[in-house]
Amino acid sequence: MDTKIYVIDRDDVADNNGIYECAKIISQGGLVAFPTETVYGLGGNALDGDVSGKIYAAKGRPSDNPLIVHIAELDTLYDLVEEVPESALALAKKYWPGPLTMIFKKKDIIPDTTTGGLDTVAVRMPSHPVANAFIRAAGVPIAAPSANLSGKPSPTRASHVVDDLSGRIDAIIDSGAVDIGLESTIIDFTGKVPVILRPGYIDQKMLEEVVGSVERDPTLDRVIRKYERPKAPGMMYRHYAPKGELKIVDGAMEAVIEAINGFAALYDKNEVGVITTKENEGRYTGCVVLSIGERSDEYSIAKELYSALRKMDELNIKHIYVESFEGGQLGDAIMNRLKKAAGYRVIHIG
Repeated sequence: MDTKIYVIDRDDVADNNGIYECAKIISQGGLVAFPTETVYGLGGNALDGDVSGKIYAAKGRPSDNPLIVHIAELDTLYDLVEEVPESALALAKKYWPGPLTMIFKKKDIIPDTTTGGLDTVAVRMPSHPVANAFIRAAGVPIAAPSANLSGKPSPTRASHVVDDLSGRIDAIIDSGAVDIGLESTIIDFTGKVPVILRPGYIDQKMLEEVVGSVERDPTLDRVIRKYERPKAPGMMYRHYAPKGELKIVDGAMEAVIEAINGFAALYDKNEVGVITTKENEGRYTGCVVLSIGERSDEYSIAKELYSALRKMDELNIKHIYVESFEGGQLGDAIMNRLKKAAGYRVIHIG
């Protein structure tokens, strides 16, 4: 398959021919990778029962992993779901468009193949202007997981999509680097109390300021068991992972640095990598060191995390160590992705 690439500036979406060409691909049952404010998504017609199979095949993704449906207008939500609780509507008015996904009981218009066989559907309204224009032009809701091969770090640049999916999908919209770099917050509204299924930019405190009490799904801190059915993307399988073995090192910073240097000394220097911040990048020896920003700037850390994991793959690093990044608005989301990527391998120092 010849994958076409359309370079579209986020400030030049009005009557953009590339947008309409990509919308045409969607109408013909094809797949288009497009930028959102979180990561690049791999989009197809959410109302076409055959399209999800194409998405799963392109990604090499298990078909029981539900897809998120992207919309451009709040009114569209009522066409897709059975009921919108008042608390969910309040969140939509506060944070849509934006990096927030909500789960509802679905209407029959949504094929079971789109939801991994579940009777619920995850819906979000991205704020990226290219994403919004693309969905509007397509005229249908867009089912879109992240535009990467299943299990690999999510794409935050179009070049990441090219590396993973060129020749496997119809088109890629290139609008440069994304804004946030971590997938959207997912909150489930199908029970008595809203439940966070995936942390993101919109954290628990921000949610509770709007809707009151919010619970966290217990599987956020452990591997989901085989008999448990995933209700949202990324819950069951190892996600966001580089090829090398990734381990998180947690503890007092001086002890963490000393420990990682000790681990690095056990291997050839070209086989070991460390993901750190500018404050500490000069303190590691005998290994490849990647800085993902300043520790005081959690937004830079979130934005560069997946790129760093992909860079480790490019360098064929076999043993990867990363400092813990707890705290702040994005700390929960960053650590969620790191724990998934590491298979929950965390070394606690001292």
